[in-house]
Amino acid sequence: MSTQQRIEFALKATLQFACEAPCPPRLRYAMQHAVFPGGARVRPRLCLAVAAACGDENPDLADGAAAAIELLHCASLVHDDLPCFDDADERRGVPSVHKAFGEPIAVLAGDALIVAAFQTIGLCLPMAPLHGARILTAVAAAVGGPSGIVAGQAWESEDQVVLSEYHRAKTGSLFSAATVSGAEAAGYESEPWRRLGDLVGEAYQIADDICDMVADPATRGKPSKRDSALGRPNAAQELGVHGAVRRLRALLAEATEAVPDCPGADALRAHIERSALPYLPKELLVAA
Repeated sequence: MSTQQRIEFALKATLQFACEAPCPPRLRYAMQHAVFPGGARVRPRLCLAVAAACGDENPDLADGAAAAIELLHCASLVHDDLPCFDDADERRGVPSVHKAFGEPIAVLAGDALIVAAFQTIGLCLPMAPLHGARILTAVAAAVGGPSGIVAGQAWESEDQVVLSEYHRAKTGSLFSAATVSGAEAAGYESEPWRRLGDLVGEAYQIADDICDMVADPATRGKPSKRDSALGRPNAAQELGVHGAVRRLRALLAEATEAVPDCPGADALRAHIERSALPYLPKELLVAA
């Protein structure tokens, strides 16, 4: 089974459990709308890439962790698109959840996806109690305060924002959870893997900031220049587009060097090197 197939199978199994009767139909459809069809699934892919590099000792645990991380990411997008935050009409080329189902169902669908994520990890705990508990702790820390995705969203309501702290919380936290969870699922001590996730996460956020400034909205599946319109922090605005591309390249190079010793280190480095750059317009890659 390919990595993509593993991710989609795990997500479908989780939602089937979370959305079974007597789940209200509109809530079920909204949750499915938020998760399928998915985006690039970069966070669960990274989780499984780390697990594979470490030997993939417990693939069911790795799949559960990967699915949970993607559900949390999808939940954050549902909430991020709400009128009280970004007020986005479109996500991944289709109407955002609140546009398709209304604000109350969107709030509840995001909440339900968060719960489903932790249910998924809970069901995996008997497979490897110690490593599963560490995954649960890492994923929970990546969601709440002081530096999880909730904190990242909250930074947008502050008068002054430190861009690196904002990026680390809003984006990097789930990437760190992905690398830590992948290592733990394979039986590795996870702390050495945290920095790798931080670096890859910051790289992806910078890539997203660049795309927000210059990419075609039809290609992205969501409107562009939203950060500028909403007064949100953006690396491409702060560093300039080409400066942001250079920073992105530097982060990816640093990330490849940060891969801890493991049997599949070379394959994992290759995965990281080809991860964020393809999302940028080709003319930027040539010019930077």
